[in-house]
Amino acid sequence: MTATSFSKIIIGGTVAIDHVKTPDAEGVNLLGGSAAYAALAASFFSKPVDLIGIIGHDFPKEHLAMLESHGVTLKGVERSENESFTWSGEYHANMNERTTHRVGLNVLESWDVKVPAECAGAPIVVLANMSPDNQLQMLAQSTAEKRFVVADTMDLWIEIANDRLHEVLPQLDLFVLNEGEARALAGTSNLVKAGRFLLEKGPKNVVVKLGEFGAMLFTGNGEIFRCSAYPLETLADPTGAGDTFLGGMAGYLAAQGDAPYSNEQLRQAVIQGSILASYTCEAFSTKRLESLAAGELDGRIAEFRKLTAW
Repeated sequence: MTATSFSKIIIGGTVAIDHVKTPDAEGVNLLGGSAAYAALAASFFSKPVDLIGIIGHDFPKEHLAMLESHGVTLKGVERSENESFTWSGEYHANMNERTTHRVGLNVLESWDVKVPAECAGAPIVVLANMSPDNQLQMLAQSTAEKRFVVADTMDLWIEIANDRLHEVLPQLDLFVLNEGEARALAGTSNLVKAGRFLLEKGPKNVVVKLGEFGAMLFTGNGEIFRCSAYPLETLADPTGAGDTFLGGMAGYLAAQGDAPYSNEQLRQAVIQGSILASYTCEAFSTKRLESLAAGELDGRIAEFRKLTAW
């Protein structure tokens, strides 16, 4: 897919150093963080992508260089003298299950989002996984008269910051969360009911991620779209797949021009994001995305269309 510059996009969230172990291998000092994955993913469709986050003095310079080489601008990435946010985890034989061994909040403990003035007018605003307080800070600094806001969340914020999360929801054009989070937030095990319940909370559209089983889109006019995931023979590391999905959707929409977006465009965004996320799972960290050649994504989408035609 050829990247375009039809619309600017700004993505805020965590930028991390990951240490990941799987049953077959281990990787240390890897690029991680919700915003890092999402920004790299968005860059496949739309450039430039403005990244908003914070890193410490120990953050590997090669990760920053790689992001910049893909069209991700770093003027919104704050540098701190403290240590970077780190995550260490281990995946088990069933790669859907993982154990978190250590989380080092470090620079995130007292982070207040700062959006540079030259980035604040971006018409597409992506609130990758970060605290609702940080998401509200970023929204407050967005100056676009007409904007399309996409946001992710996680079970932690549903548990400890539910009230502030509910302040975020009415400001969203697209709310993205996984099936467990959707069930918890909606208070029901039925995902159709959960999707419709979440629409009533304010977001104009909702996407529920189903992991290896795909995703469901619930639009504001009552339409439901379900797509499967691309079947992978080899699963190396699923870390960041959901963030890649988020950024891929937002980047695809940015490439379509300004909002509003049709239901068909939202459907295509779900498919494009899902297929791009399948590459993330094929190697540690962002390594597979970094090496993704021109035309590979289009080729896999064409193959996926054949797989799902009926």
